[in-house]
Amino acid sequence: MKKLISIMLISVMTLGLASCVGGGVKSGVEDGILTVAMECAYAPYNWTQSDDSNGAVPIKGSNEYANGYDVMMAKKLCEANGWQLEVVRLDWDSLVPAVQTGQVDAVIAGQSMTEKRMKQVDFAGPYLYATIVCLTKQGSRFANAKGISDLSGGKCTSQLGTIWYDTCLPQIEGAIIESAKESAPTMLMALETGAVDFVCTDMPTAQAALIAYPDMVLLDFAGSDDDFKVDEGDINIGISVMKGNTELKNAIDNVLKDYDADKFNEIMNEAIKIQPVSAD
Repeated sequence: MKKLISIMLISVMTLGLASCVGGGVKSGVEDGILTVAMECAYAPYNWTQSDDSNGAVPIKGSNEYANGYDVMMAKKLCEANGWQLEVVRLDWDSLVPAVQTGQVDAVIAGQSMTEKRMKQVDFAGPYLYATIVCLTKQGSRFANAKGISDLSGGKCTSQLGTIWYDTCLPQIEGAIIESAKESAPTMLMALETGAVDFVCTDMPTAQAALIAYPDMVLLDFAGSDDDFKVDEGDINIGISVMKGNTELKNAIDNVLKDYDADKFNEIMNEAIKIQPVSAD
């Protein structure tokens, strides 16, 4: 009996010690540095530039700089919490795994807060609300489209791993959906070169594209009965952190609670004004 009691006591002590040491998921900013991942190729959310003009910040492991709406918002989060900002450049498909493995603390990269992603990561925010739109070329037979049904028969594409490609394009009956593109710039280039008739994206990306490509036309069907059917998670843009990282999520949300849609749009408009006049 004494031996059994001793074993039980040791087990309880071990569990107690483990709970004290483990303590759940660390915030990742114990060192005072918020490490953020983004593509740095997704204007106006984020892009790469050669210098630190307009408040750009260094991209880790390179001699280049990142700027855009995501950088602007990341800087505001850091200023409010007393953190330093570190930007890591990753391709789109590497963003979620980077958070899951702890390679970065957060992803601020224009990610929709979809149900699928929320099973993989936790989201702070939203830090933007984005309408779904299409882009076509001037002179295209789709340039006067009044709804998605008017896009039937057209060749189209969007960015890989987005709700634009996975959820929205399939809603266009009769659309010829080409393979998804790896990035927003390659998506836009497919339209510019005539490889497709139109692309699906969000309003900020489209507004930025009109600056880089003045021959494109914005198709916004919002308010009509012939628009894309999406839920809030599709148009709410959030900041992803590791599952269970409530400390970091709460710290970010505590800053974002003071912003509304108008303030987000104001900052996004600033980003659009200073973006490089190119596809990158």
